[in-house]
Amino acid sequence: MLRTVKAKNARAKRFLKNREAKVHENPKNTLVVRGSSTSQVVSDALKDLYALKRPNAIYFSKKNEIKPFEDEEKLEFFSQKNDSAHLVIGTHSKKRPHNLTFVRMYNHQMLDMYEFGIENPKSMGSIPGPKCSLGLKPLMIFNGERFESDEKCKYIKNYFLDFFNGEETDAINLAGLEHVISLTATPDDRILFRTYAIQMKKSGLKTPRVELEEMGPSYDLKIKRTSVPKQEIWNSAVRVSKEVKPKKAKNIEVDEMGDKYGRIHLGKQELDKIQTRKMKGLKRGANEKEDNDEASKKQKVDSDDE
Repeated sequence: MLRTVKAKNARAKRFLKNREAKVHENPKNTLVVRGSSTSQVVSDALKDLYALKRPNAIYFSKKNEIKPFEDEEKLEFFSQKNDSAHLVIGTHSKKRPHNLTFVRMYNHQMLDMYEFGIENPKSMGSIPGPKCSLGLKPLMIFNGERFESDEKCKYIKNYFLDFFNGEETDAINLAGLEHVISLTATPDDRILFRTYAIQMKKSGLKTPRVELEEMGPSYDLKIKRTSVPKQEIWNSAVRVSKEVKPKKAKNIEVDEMGDKYGRIHLGKQELDKIQTRKMKGLKRGANEKEDNDEASKKQKVDSDDE
């Protein structure tokens, strides 16, 4: 009995320690939830998203009475109980068929939420071919001007980057890139969600030839209701700790790809002191002697003319 109590206490301590505020966050968990009424399209989509997010995901196979845009308290309860920063809720009704709602929490409070309708679905199981390994991060590609110009699409882009971020890494191994997730924003309020497996084939060179094969899932996500972050909560959520911020080096900049650019300030250049090839014709003495000879000749000619 004593051992059981000690084991429970140890688990409770580990659980509380895992939830403490950290400079470097743990990988964010995702809770995949089935609503009270779902279709086969929604069920397949939830299972495929769960497969892409494993091992940092929890799947609720039982149906739950939940309405994301009407019941924030239930979302916060699920987030708190399961220590999840993201929730994906699948529902289906006549008014809103084949619905997926993506929710992001900050400190177990609702940050933002996006509702999509699934069109032209292709599940992962319906597409033959190789699949990605468990726990690998995808290469994310965002196509379309709206991801840069439209405020709503900017937040959607940020959400999916955070959703598929996984564990933080300092370096990338080419062999560890096994799949690509491509999202394209169209003018008619749709996000084309496509997933491809990366195939590296022989090219006769040191670098392989890269080909993309459709892996699934594949959807046309129709944007419906959205709830973008409030500015105060957003500013708090994106604040970076001083311990994590890199020290700014003078005259050095880093671009989006991580490449460093430096600015060098040079002093005044004295061209007469530049070291040149040691040729007799380039010596200082020879030049000065020639100049003196020319000046004396000119002076003598002027005196003769007088």
